[in-house]
Amino acid sequence: MIVRPKPNLIGILTSLKGSIAKRIALRALMVTVLASVIVLIETSHPSYFSKFSATPFTLLGLSLSIFMSFRNNACYDRWYEARKAWGDVIVEIRSMIRETVIIKDAAERQTILSNLCGFAHALNARLRKENELAASSDWLKPMPSANTLDISGQILLQVGQQCSALNESGTISEWRYTLMANHLTALTRSQAICERIKNTPLPFPYTLLLHRTIYLFCILLPFAMAEPLGWLTPIFTAIVSYTFFGLDAIADELEDPFGRDEHALPTDAIVRSIERDVLAALGVTELPPLLEPVDFVLS
Repeated sequence: MIVRPKPNLIGILTSLKGSIAKRIALRALMVTVLASVIVLIETSHPSYFSKFSATPFTLLGLSLSIFMSFRNNACYDRWYEARKAWGDVIVEIRSMIRETVIIKDAAERQTILSNLCGFAHALNARLRKENELAASSDWLKPMPSANTLDISGQILLQVGQQCSALNESGTISEWRYTLMANHLTALTRSQAICERIKNTPLPFPYTLLLHRTIYLFCILLPFAMAEPLGWLTPIFTAIVSYTFFGLDAIADELEDPFGRDEHALPTDAIVRSIERDVLAALGVTELPPLLEPVDFVLS
């Protein structure tokens, strides 16, 4: 995720880090070059362009803008819902830290909290299609089987079993056990929300239609602008293509909020925050530092 101060006018015009310009530069350049070629042809053979009108492009551009706004809103909703789900993970683990204060056996409490921290690591790796067990192994007691399909879920199952055993032994009351079980249920819900977002992309025909329409619009637009605007056509074509290609590319990145690109959620930083909460609750004084943005990118 890009973290940087609000840029001034010069920064707005020159900033590349966090800009979508690098990703769409080649496409925008190709359309601009095409527009230049079309203008060159128009100056030599103006009769070829006398019947072109900008009216259809005005209507198509308006419809395309509305269509793109729906898709961008849908992609942003996915990104924001994923962030809320990770926020709930923080809330529930902090709540478990508070509920486990009643446990007098330090080793028992350490096992519960360490496993919950391992859950955060495992979930982060799961959403990135990485090795869950390798990401969480330093925190887990006992270690789940490597053949387990859902390491994150298995960790919560182990914590639930431990809480149940503490209730049966009388270490925690039935009321306390119910609260802790509710927190584990909420963690399961957050995991399911993240998995739903990860495994359910936007319908492909919906995205494909938008991609094709954007390309057709940007390629055909210079034919309508060549006669009235002349050599200003490549400039306006570049602006329009930058806007449409840029919005399209931003939506593509927001659609999967769990990746490692610049605009993905900073889940590594969120997991580090959970680590610090758990270690502080266990009495550790030398905590790992919070992750800071590197070249304006917080991972």
